[in-house]
Amino acid sequence: MKFSHSIQFNAVPDWSSHYIAYSNLKKLIYQLEKTVHQASTGDGESRPLIQHEDPETVFGRALDVELEKISSFYVLKEQELTDEVHELLREVSAFEDESGDTEATPRPGSSQILNGPVRPRSQSMRSRTSTEDGADDSDEDAADETVGLTRPRKRRTSSNKRRSGPMNAMLASTTDMTASTDLTRSWRRDSMAFDDYAEQAALFSSGIVLKKKIINLYVQLCELKSYVQLNRTGFSKVLKKFDKIIDRQMRAKYLETYVDSNYPFRPETAAALDDEIMSIVKAYTSVVTNGDEEAAKRDLRSHLREHVVWERNTVWRELIGLERRAEAASLGHTLLGRDDGQKMLSESGLLPATKISTPLGRFTLPTWLLSSTMLTLVLIISLFFALLIVPILEKPEQQNCLALLVLVSLLWATEAIPLFVTSLTIPFLCVVLNVFRDVNKPHERLGSKDATAAVFSAMWTPVIMLLLGGFTLAAALSKCSIDKRIATFVLSKAGTQPRTVLIANMGVAAVASMLISNVAAPVLCFGIIEPMLRNLPAGSDMSKAVIMGIALASNIGGMLSPIASPQNVVALGIMEPAPTWGQWFFIVIPVGVISIVLIWLLLLVTFQPGKGTTIVPIRPVRDPFTGIQWFVTIVTISTIGLWCASHQLESVFGDMGVIAIIPIVLFFGVGILTKEDFNNFPWTIIILAAGGLSLGKAVNSSGLLHTVTKAITVEVQDFSLYGILVVFSTLILVIATFISHTVAALIILPLVYNVGKGLDEPHPNLLVMGGVLMCSAAMGLPTSGFPNMTAIMKEDPAGERYLQVKHFISRGVPSSILTLVVVITVGYGAMRIVGM
Repeated sequence: MKFSHSIQFNAVPDWSSHYIAYSNLKKLIYQLEKTVHQASTGDGESRPLIQHEDPETVFGRALDVELEKISSFYVLKEQELTDEVHELLREVSAFEDESGDTEATPRPGSSQILNGPVRPRSQSMRSRTSTEDGADDSDEDAADETVGLTRPRKRRTSSNKRRSGPMNAMLASTTDMTASTDLTRSWRRDSMAFDDYAEQAALFSSGIVLKKKIINLYVQLCELKSYVQLNRTGFSKVLKKFDKIIDRQMRAKYLETYVDSNYPFRPETAAALDDEIMSIVKAYTSVVTNGDEEAAKRDLRSHLREHVVWERNTVWRELIGLERRAEAASLGHTLLGRDDGQKMLSESGLLPATKISTPLGRFTLPTWLLSSTMLTLVLIISLFFALLIVPILEKPEQQNCLALLVLVSLLWATEAIPLFVTSLTIPFLCVVLNVFRDVNKPHERLGSKDATAAVFSAMWTPVIMLLLGGFTLAAALSKCSIDKRIATFVLSKAGTQPRTVLIANMGVAAVASMLISNVAAPVLCFGIIEPMLRNLPAGSDMSKAVIMGIALASNIGGMLSPIASPQNVVALGIMEPAPTWGQWFFIVIPVGVISIVLIWLLLLVTFQPGKGTTIVPIRPVRDPFTGIQWFVTIVTISTIGLWCASHQLESVFGDMGVIAIIPIVLFFGVGILTKEDFNNFPWTIIILAAGGLSLGKAVNSSGLLHTVTKAITVEVQDFSLYGILVVFSTLILVIATFISHTVAALIILPLVYNVGKGLDEPHPNLLVMGGVLMCSAAMGLPTSGFPNMTAIMKEDPAGERYLQVKHFISRGVPSSILTLVVVITVGYGAMRIVGM
């Protein structure tokens, strides 16, 4: 959670204006950043009016104001609470004296009165009357107990009356009534005279009031202690941000000279506050727990915890909900038209409805039932059943598999239901439709039990383990900030020339995509360049160029390693034998580098970002490399090295998926990654890939793939291998531009492999490799891949998007064509060299 949120929701509500103004100080830092970088550039009108003041001086003055505000409030609040503590201790002493006087009679002590055993309720009128009187007597004081839990106490008046809400009074009255009932039960003695009982009732009422006052003061003293700690943390964090953004060394000096020497933050002040809290604990021990100090501490901590939960539970829940919704990534609109995880029902408890008129009368139907998504779903399901009924192919298992393939492909392409949900329907339909056949001749259809084993074995393969291993490496690199350290180090060397900064950002985005996936890479890069974007003028072409460059380079980076994107993992599962990491790098590194350079030149020509642009340099992280970071780095490099040599080590490990277990065991075993990290893996992608593998197995097992491949091979038999590569690469590029890259790979690559296998000179791996590279190269629309979607949503401080759809069409489409040319020339040559 951001500290600005933390200080907001940990603050005592009525003290909120007395905390450090963290958000305002952050804004001042950003203003000073602009001042620093504009002081020596631009014309006279754009330069800051005050140029001679040092940013450290300006920021120091703002900190001094906050420090004085906090110190003044603390002194007043401490004095107020100290006076109340002293008055309370005098009341406790008087209560003990009074309680001691009553000990001459054989009756329970004051502690037993407040915490005595509960006995069965007597039905006598005297017991009931005393209970009601006890409740009435303490009703007004009950409000005092609860009001102290929700607002700071004012100075006590002689009447001890405070304002309280109806709910607080109700809760407190209930508490007092229960306590009074317990008192009546514990005091009940057959030989007790009514006058003696009244005397004890008065003593009990006094004890209850004291207990409430003790709890009230304990909560406020703890809040005051938290107030100091929260403000101390705020000064430390805001000074750290100032040093990082303005490139100064102010934090340690200011904290030591001004903050830590100020009265609220001195060690002796904290010790005095702890002494006051301890005196409250001892008072509670004397009045309530009969000398048991540990029990007193437990009770008071419990009251403090209840106070925090009561006061802030709703606010915390709303905050967490907001952050979760901000981080959630929707895979598609649901049937009810909601994709944000919110409740399907409206506040009234009813779904939105639409009234329609028919010859039979007026009907009211839910709005979602008449939506375009529902219409699309109905049409797809109707087509599915039509393909099941209308005879097209001779063999029923192939007919059923064709209907299944069309259904799944259309659901994936239209996203009428979430992608991973479609994947989960594949094994169900494979079993119900009996599309699997025996691998041995005469290839009889498998029963439901054998088909179940076959389809689920296809869903969990070494390819899925490889995907999990990639997610584990990415999570460890990100959690230890290794990816950010590398990125900031490289970008800090780029200087301030716009063209150099642009190519450096594109290179970092591509490498980050190669290591931590092209989903996380653009998010990382956009965070790093945020200071640069803040200091560029509104509508700057440099802003557009660098954001577009990161998005396009991240797409290219999606082809640079087998774990960079899900479609690469799908391709590895199809190719036989699967290429090693070394062979993959040999093919894609030249393709990627040349493509990025060409796209960079395209962006320079179309955006011309160098005109009147001043770049704020990016500073590297100065913190030393820790032992954990070294450990993660060594394990990551070792794992990638083993993947590169997987063919040579096949007799030892068997498959790359087995090697992927090594980082999973090491990182989760030593605690670098936790159960929460494991739960945060993109399981929807894993399910999507698993469903695609099972679909490929079904299409192959049913014989449908062989039949379709045979028909296509007849049509392309006059084409050369190079001509087939150009045709399929272009086809995949067009399809992947409009639908998910992974979905395009799942649908088309199995077909491409079998076409290549059926040629007179078989080169199935070459065609699949070219096809999967073109899946990543499809970037002509804002919806073409996650990097593009992230870029189109990037907004400036005024809430305006940096990029529009026209920017992607005018730059993304030419970039895709340039990459296609590189793949079918340089990529084709590299693939022939490695023997594909």
